[in-house]
Amino acid sequence: MPHVTLPGCWGALVLACLSFTPSLLPRGGILQGLVCGISAAIGYGLGVVAAYVWRAFADRDARSPSRRSWLLLLVCTIVLFGVAFGLGQYWQHEIRGLMGVTEYNVLTAVACPFVAALVFWLLLLAGRGLRRLYRWAARLLGRWIGPRAARVVGWLLVAGLAWSVFSGLLLSGFVNAANEAFSVRDTQTPEGVHQPASTLRSGGPGSLVPWDTLGRQGRAFTGSGPSARDIGAFTHRPAQEPVRAYAGLSTSDDTESRAERAVADLERAGGFKRANLLVMTTTGSGWVDPAAVDSFEYLGNGDSATVAMQYSYLPSWLSYLVDQSKAREAGRELFDAVYDTWSKLPQDQRPRLFVAGESLGSFGGETAFSGEYDLRNRTAGTLFAGPPNFNTLFREFSDHRDAGSPEIEPVYKQGRTVRFTDDPTTGMPPTDRQWDGTRVLYLMHPSDPIVWWSPGLALSEPDWIGEAPGKDVLDAMVWMPFLTFWQVTADLPFSTGVPDGHGHTYKAAYVDGWNTVMRPTGFTAQDLDRLRDIIRPKG
Repeated sequence: MPHVTLPGCWGALVLACLSFTPSLLPRGGILQGLVCGISAAIGYGLGVVAAYVWRAFADRDARSPSRRSWLLLLVCTIVLFGVAFGLGQYWQHEIRGLMGVTEYNVLTAVACPFVAALVFWLLLLAGRGLRRLYRWAARLLGRWIGPRAARVVGWLLVAGLAWSVFSGLLLSGFVNAANEAFSVRDTQTPEGVHQPASTLRSGGPGSLVPWDTLGRQGRAFTGSGPSARDIGAFTHRPAQEPVRAYAGLSTSDDTESRAERAVADLERAGGFKRANLLVMTTTGSGWVDPAAVDSFEYLGNGDSATVAMQYSYLPSWLSYLVDQSKAREAGRELFDAVYDTWSKLPQDQRPRLFVAGESLGSFGGETAFSGEYDLRNRTAGTLFAGPPNFNTLFREFSDHRDAGSPEIEPVYKQGRTVRFTDDPTTGMPPTDRQWDGTRVLYLMHPSDPIVWWSPGLALSEPDWIGEAPGKDVLDAMVWMPFLTFWQVTADLPFSTGVPDGHGHTYKAAYVDGWNTVMRPTGFTAQDLDRLRDIIRPKG
């Protein structure tokens, strides 16, 4: 067992206990143990550094702590950690209650302290290894330069080496391995999905995009969705079969030509002759949320067309971290290709042009526009769900929101074009202002870590934590340096593992979101209730 210092252990204990404070989403025991272990390691390092600084100001060497000091630490560890663990279980119960989560695993909860201890020791050993490497480098450099310079240069070399190994070897290797694994998966077809027999779908008869180039998510997109009969059964009116065009990574080698192929197939299928045309920017793997497009097609009575394309093999949360540039390029190229054809049509023959995207898709969708005026002038409406915190326009609208409006539901320019909501059924503030012309709507849940995660969480408190929390976030959630960053980071991979209406799960909200943006006629409140039941995932 490696030697530990008393100040470091006190720091580890404090941050380990604080790690049980609530975050945005409910956490299982294994995940909580991971967060606790990382927090304890950070706390240990801070404790060691604090003791070093104190000794430097006091001008004395380190002293060996007494046996009584270690005994006091042991007693406090048992008491404080036990209380923190109990409070953590209570807070997790409260969060699960807010979100309607019924699953709870006692075994993983019991395993939490053991996972935390393992993670802590592994990180401690890694830190000790780097320290030994630093001392070796400093001794080696001391043969040619002074001792002070050797220590500084040694730290710089070790820090640079550690970062290079992490980013260039571990991270890059992980991403490459994941890319290979998911590229194999991309050749598969989801269960229950079959090649379309309709000429209105990419991959179907006469399509310019072969079925086997669509990728897994492209085949799921064009091989599913409501039929004219399904839509007519809902609207009680004669309905049309929607058009769906798509291009996968295998369709073309570069983004520009892939977008051109998707738009060419859209035009072949008659997409530009429909009343409503939707440009949908996908998430990394090419996934399109069925709820987003299905709602659009139902409310348009099938007189609609949707075009999308793939730009990565990686799943959304991983693309979110490493494929942002690809999302930006895909969103811009696809919209520009559509707009180029659309703008050449006679004005009285153009479909209403809409834009949508979820998660990283909203980031890519935004990049085709310079700001509020551009969105208003070049689209008939926009619907973005779960926008990542780094979205350029989202940040512009939120950071420059009207005074007095909260970050979880900001008001921008009195809501004249852009509005935000976590629940479209309750209205979009400011409710006392008319919302004329093009409507741009952002759906974002207060508990969605994709929306609120930012590297800045490590060192500065965001407004959304300091202000009144959203309806599915506990009042007990507070900001703490470093700790809150790791907690919200740990929420990211599990952001969709909560019921609809919470976290990064947007399903039924698309019904009221599109009803607000499209403003279709002939639908009653009861009709929208029925459509939510159709769109909302069963079970």
